[in-house]
Amino acid sequence: MTTAKKLLLEGLSDAVGFMGGALAGYWLGQAAGWNIFDQGYGATSLLGIACVGLGGGLGLHLARRWRAAKAARAEQAPHS
Repeated sequence: MTTAKKLLLEGLSDAVGFMGGALAGYWLGQAAGWNIFDQGYGATSLLGIACVGLGGGLGLHLARRWRAAKAARAEQAPHS
């Protein structure tokens, strides 16, 4: 794989992982009644913001683990 394709895969997988995780955190916060768009910075608003941040971070981490596992499988595969 060329360097450009590797960088594109890295950027896209990071973006998809972060956005997917952030959306999952948002939906989880909404299900718990924590609205990030509440007026002011009350406790429920801050908890919702924390859910979005943690979700984004976890999604990014999962995307990077997926990429590392994919690279390890490619390295172990017999080259033809």
